[in-house]
Amino acid sequence: MSDGILILSEKELRKFVQLDTKVIEKVELGFAQLAAGNATVPPIMMLPVPEKNGEVDIKSAFIKGLPSMAIKIASGFFQNPEIGLPSQSGQMLVVSAETGFLQGVLLDNGYLTQVRTAAAGAIAAKYLAPDGVDTVGVFGCGVQARYQMEALSLVKPFKRIVMYSIDTEARKQDFVKDMTERLGVEVVSAKSGAELVAQCGIVVTTTPSRKGYFEPEWVHPGLHITSMGSDAEDKQELKGGVFGKADIIACDLKAQSFRLGELRGAKEEGFVTESTPVLEIGQIISTAKSARTSADQVTVCDLTGVGVQDTMIALMAYEIALREKAGIVVPR
Repeated sequence: MSDGILILSEKELRKFVQLDTKVIEKVELGFAQLAAGNATVPPIMMLPVPEKNGEVDIKSAFIKGLPSMAIKIASGFFQNPEIGLPSQSGQMLVVSAETGFLQGVLLDNGYLTQVRTAAAGAIAAKYLAPDGVDTVGVFGCGVQARYQMEALSLVKPFKRIVMYSIDTEARKQDFVKDMTERLGVEVVSAKSGAELVAQCGIVVTTTPSRKGYFEPEWVHPGLHITSMGSDAEDKQELKGGVFGKADIIACDLKAQSFRLGELRGAKEEGFVTESTPVLEIGQIISTAKSARTSADQVTVCDLTGVGVQDTMIALMAYEIALREKAGIVVPR
């Protein structure tokens, strides 16, 4: 056991971990271990702060064979941009899987969560979305919307992004400028959700909406939808009828998605039941092939965020930092 606890800053973590294929592969491995029964994932602990449109979530996972595990404390306070602060923050604790002692504190301010969430979106598209899509869409223009587009470009290259948001015109234009420069593709802002979906073969939703806005009438043959925003009992982006149009439904963890994700809303609206065929991402990964069997199939993936993602990316960052002799070590 180490004599101290390694403390890493956001700046150091950004240096060691970027959104790339290595991160996507790590998160993919975590999902595969979950599907194989090699991971223990407790229910999310969620502390709502409705007065500030905020929440604090605690996620964790133990994966057999790994020397350490992660416990993550993540905050989302969605009024923060009004006072010039990011909406999301957090930190991860690295704990020995041998002794239970604290080994590291990753002060990432939500950065690692943003990256691992985007990686999950890329994995969903890799195994469910059609090939050869030139135009993709994203609902939302915040940090996660940008990471989702960047991650998607690594697994399903595209030429054009269509974005729709109810945010300020300034923030929407910032998204257009940022994504154009970062990815070198055409980026446009749609006037409506219907206009966005009609142009796109892949759509990602990234908003904290508490009322379903994605209409089933928008769904067209061949469409793939990844929904990232619903991770609490009062959140919903997709109206239940969207699932009624789906040929393949997938999620990260069924028990969690039926409790906190889009599947909860779809079940309440009568479009799915807990006996409805739903594939977990890890199950799809284990087949090593796309779940899609035809170009016209409609696929929907509900991602609520699972602790295996946090353990995989936290250990990746921690191990790199140890090799680089980075951070500050404080005594126990």
